[in-house]
Amino acid sequence: MTKTAPVIVTVDGRIGHLTLNRPKALNALDLPMIRIMTKALLDWRDDAAIAGVVVDAVGEKAFCAGGDILALTGVRKDGDATPAEFYAEEYRLNTLIKEYPKPYVAMIDGIVMGGGVGISVHGTRRICGDRTLFAMPETGIGFYPDVGGSYFLPRLQGKIGTWLALTGARLKAADAFALGIATDYAPSDQHGEILARLVEDTIICDDVVAIIDSLTGMPGQGTVVEHKAQIDAAFGADTVEGILDRLAQDGSDWAQKQIKILNTKSPTALKVTLHQMREGKNLDFRACMRMELGLSLKFVAGHDFTEGVRALLVDRDNTPHWQPDSLSAVSDDMVAGYFVPLGKDESLTFLEER
Repeated sequence: MTKTAPVIVTVDGRIGHLTLNRPKALNALDLPMIRIMTKALLDWRDDAAIAGVVVDAVGEKAFCAGGDILALTGVRKDGDATPAEFYAEEYRLNTLIKEYPKPYVAMIDGIVMGGGVGISVHGTRRICGDRTLFAMPETGIGFYPDVGGSYFLPRLQGKIGTWLALTGARLKAADAFALGIATDYAPSDQHGEILARLVEDTIICDDVVAIIDSLTGMPGQGTVVEHKAQIDAAFGADTVEGILDRLAQDGSDWAQKQIKILNTKSPTALKVTLHQMREGKNLDFRACMRMELGLSLKFVAGHDFTEGVRALLVDRDNTPHWQPDSLSAVSDDMVAGYFVPLGKDESLTFLEER
């Protein structure tokens, strides 16, 4: 595939190699990229000559900063895909990665947010680097942590996942590793060497995981663990209002910072996301993805997503006008409406069902 393609697809020895190639857009995922990745993974899935897959990205700033929201919302027209088509194909790709029968290795150096999390965290190994910056910041644009966030966030330690989902907190390499979001660490300037060794060593050894183990180490100490007891205490509350009350009772500088952050988010997104964390904890991966397609289509059709994109990504005035604009105005019935399953004709189908 040419070097101008949005995803460069190559086979290096016995390694299928996908390189995200939109560095000016921080490698944000659009539908053509999703389709290229899906086709390559399907081609390699049953190919005995392929021992594993490596996904990396062009540029030092970002592995993948998320989905290409501006294209999706029509602010920048890159195609005619509807939100239903985009999210369905993205979630099929996330599921393909989660269920992939061969080692899937993501080099998550640089920014890895939103859609970038979906094409990395569900894989076999996630190798972070010195520039890694992880976040699920969706509540800040009137959305929710999708791409399998329903599945992996509630399964993190304690209430860490709920804290990440609601606040959009950003994690550097040490914390991403400590929480299991990254499975491995190597200095950024060694990632190319790891790929080269994988290509060389898999000629004589199929065990991609063992090869990675021999090439990676541990980052320094993270800082999130220092606040784990506070996170578990506050974000274990049954409601968003309860979380804010517990943070107020905590009274520390850290707690006050969390209150300030939460007060900037969409009240609707906060309440739906908290419910999502509870639902997802008890669902298998495919059920989570079906639930998420319904959530995504309801959010895209609502006010806050459009307003959040305007305020943070288009006009960049950082003053979104949420509707409703307070937690008290978001009723339980309103939240429940987001979780009404899609009709049979709209619900998510998976690749083998098509």
